[in-house]
Amino acid sequence: MYAVVKTGGKQYRVSEGDQLRIEKIPGATGEEVTFEDVLMIGGTDDVAIGKPCVTGASVSARILEQGRGRKVVVFKYKRRKGFQKKQGHRQAFTRVQITGIHGASA
Repeated sequence: MYAVVKTGGKQYRVSEGDQLRIEKIPGATGEEVTFEDVLMIGGTDDVAIGKPCVTGASVSARILEQGRGRKVVVFKYKRRKGFQKKQGHRQAFTRVQITGIHGASA
């Protein structure tokens, strides 16, 4: 059984036991979170597609890690003007493990 979940402006196809690295969500390591924006549930005889979300469906997950990604260097430069600007950015993320898919068909 799998589901398509929307979180952080992105969509993920998940099944039980998967580990995901998603945009940062509030919560401490070890906490349970629930994703209510389930766009589709499949993997059985009948596939439930939401308009836009499947009513009564949810996906539960456990937070494994809150962290920050590798540094991305942003370098701006204008030739012959003596302008150089160097910035760094580290994007925050949350690593979760899917613990269950709870769905309603239709």
